[in-house]
Amino acid sequence: MTDAVTVALISLAGTLAGSFSGVIVSNRLTNYRLEQLEKKVDRHNQLIERMYAAEKALALHEERIGALEGGR
Repeated sequence: MTDAVTVALISLAGTLAGSFSGVIVSNRLTNYRLEQLEKKVDRHNQLIERMYAAEKALALHEERIGALEGGR
């Protein structure tokens, strides 16, 4: 093999290794960010559920207070 072919093959191997490692690192970062976003969405959904329950309880209490005040 000539020196040019050897250098070309080494360059090809380096390029493939660098590209592959870059894709792996990018994929890991994307997965991490998606997990963090999913956690935020879960917390938000739990808050919405709690607020719905609180509003329902508040409406029930207001109805009871109105019935007690109307009975006087």
